[in-house]
Amino acid sequence: MSAHLDYVVGLADDALVAAQRTGWWISRAPQLEEDVALANIGLDQLGQARGLLAHAATIEGAGRTEDDLAYLRDEREFRNVWLVERQQSDFGVAMARLLVLSAWQAELYAALVHSTDPVLAAVAGKAVKEVAYHLDHAGHWVLRLGDGTEDSHRRMQAALDAEWPYVEELFTPVDPALVASGVAVDPVGLRAGVLHTIESVVRQATLTVPDVTPARGGGRHGLHTEELGYLLAEMQHLHRSHPGATW
Repeated sequence: MSAHLDYVVGLADDALVAAQRTGWWISRAPQLEEDVALANIGLDQLGQARGLLAHAATIEGAGRTEDDLAYLRDEREFRNVWLVERQQSDFGVAMARLLVLSAWQAELYAALVHSTDPVLAAVAGKAVKEVAYHLDHAGHWVLRLGDGTEDSHRRMQAALDAEWPYVEELFTPVDPALVASGVAVDPVGLRAGVLHTIESVVRQATLTVPDVTPARGGGRHGLHTEELGYLLAEMQHLHRSHPGATW
């Protein structure tokens, strides 16, 4: 896999897996209106994944489609970060994760609109508006829960503590030549802006920025938690059971 292909697949897999996890909340959110909001956020992520996977298929040039890349790859071929793949059956965890992910994607896509890869720039140009809404939505919930009751504050802090070990993997370096050519954004350079955005929300919510050891990570290199396997089994089941089937 070339560095260019690996980079695009990584971003696509972040969005695809996040979409699958977000979709789990449909019919389970605490409010009907939140069901709709999370469904829209999941669809935004899915749209980003489709654009990126279609581009990855073109770069690869092996005749595979975006569906092939989404549904017919095994766990070790996925390049998403660990942040997005773990279960999130607690609503506070879902909002903490969305805050982190959207703060990172906001900085990433704002920079990628200047990519020398015109397709990446186009996908980023559309996505940057979407993730601004995701960030605003997550921020409101973190503020509401963190600065709410004693119980909601405790649970929101616990959710933030649970997600924080997975923040650092977002800044895994990419191929320097890809950055030098203007195709990719240096993830390390995004750290200050991302953390500033998150920590501003955390402070307003009367929460504390966790002081925890980063998780080992390895998603960018195809190393994943056990939970990704269960997610892929569910996500890929229909396509693998009925090859070639269409609606």
